[in-house]
Amino acid sequence: MALEWEQIIVDSSDPVALGRWWAEALRWVVVDESEEVIEIRPAPDQMPGLLFVPVPEGKTSKNRLHPDFRPDDQEAEVARLLSLGARRADTARDEHWVTLLDPEGNEFCVLGERRS
Repeated sequence: MALEWEQIIVDSSDPVALGRWWAEALRWVVVDESEEVIEIRPAPDQMPGLLFVPVPEGKTSKNRLHPDFRPDDQEAEVARLLSLGARRADTARDEHWVTLLDPEGNEFCVLGERRS
C-alpha cells in the first residue's frame, strides 16, 4: 500500500491572501479557492500542495516546521521575495541561509549554494 504526500495545511488569519502570496512567491498555481480556503500546487496535477485554512488565533511563536528553498541565486531570490512582501527575521544571518517571514510571520529559509 502506497502513501502519497498530498499537501501541507497552513493555518492562517487570511488564508486566501496568504495562499495567493505563496503562489506568487513559489510560482505555483491556485487549484481550488473559496471565500475561506485556497489550495496551491506546483502544477494543477502535481503534488504535494499547500492548503491554507482559517484559524481564529494568530501566530504566537516560532514555527515548528518551516520550508527551506535553494535557489540558483540566493541574493536575487531574497531580493525578489522581499519585494513581494516577505520580511527578514530577527535571527542572525548565517552565511549559508537567510531566514525570512511571510506576510503572516511564518518562517522560511532561502539557502545559499550547496556545500560540497
